[in-house]
Amino acid sequence: MDWFRAVDSYCERVGTEYWAEPINALTNLGFVVAAALLWSRVRGLPLARALTVVLAVIGVGSWLFHTHAQVWAGVADSVPILVFVLIYIFAANRDFWRMPQGRAFAVMLLFFPFAAVTVPLFRLLPGLGASAGYAPVPLLIAIYAVLLRHRAPQTARRLGIGAAILCVSILFRSLDDPLCAVWPLGTHFVWHLLNATMLGWMIETYRRHMLAEPTSRR
Repeated sequence: MDWFRAVDSYCERVGTEYWAEPINALTNLGFVVAAALLWSRVRGLPLARALTVVLAVIGVGSWLFHTHAQVWAGVADSVPILVFVLIYIFAANRDFWRMPQGRAFAVMLLFFPFAAVTVPLFRLLPGLGASAGYAPVPLLIAIYAVLLRHRAPQTARRLGIGAAILCVSILFRSLDDPLCAVWPLGTHFVWHLLNATMLGWMIETYRRHMLAEPTSRR
């Protein structure tokens, strides 16, 4: 693999310069700002603290991708997102469902076959394109929300809101290329801003659940 191969995947990029995607790059500050706002709120919750750190790293990785725009930077962009998803699934299994840690981890690993099955199905949807790789996440959040509606109704409602925000975010990601001819700035930056909001909301959802459940593990 050529780790330094140039990648041109977004409407805003029209060259190979570092600042060829200024809006896409700068909107990654939203992840860092969200993490900074949450840091003190999640004191005493180790998993929430870990998610907050990864949230900031997502912003850094995406910044690298939208400035350097090379294969290695694409990995730096995508891996932290996967790490966030896996930590959150583990946290939800352990603390929303009160699973033992070993079982929570084992169920977390089921995300990989879940994604392997659902991503090809989402690719069949017209217009979704490369965003199909993200589509299993709001589906999984919605499944958790439905299943938790009796056990933890407030948490379920907040998860549903998170899934809805992510669906809108994926929509804007998918529109980046189709709208490029009429909107040269693209819409990928909206994906950044909505994702920063959504991931911050998901951490806040976890925090509120833990505060409402006095027997939950910290």
